[in-house]
Amino acid sequence: MRRFMNFVAGAFCGALAGSVVALLITPASGDQLRQRATSRLGSLRDEMSDAYRMRRAQLEAELESMRQGEG
Repeated sequence: MRRFMNFVAGAFCGALAGSVVALLITPASGDQLRQRATSRLGSLRDEMSDAYRMRRAQLEAELESMRQGEG
């Protein structure tokens, strides 16, 4: 578990550093960058929400299957 958390922390730091560098060297204006970032964050949030709902439905179905198997 500790190795996994170290990996996640490293990946997050790398992503943060990469995004800072990308923002510093991009030729787009500040308004365009904010619009793109907002759009990408919105789509990421939607994807994560969809993934959460699908996984929850899977786990609920497995739990129900296990409950029915006990009875």
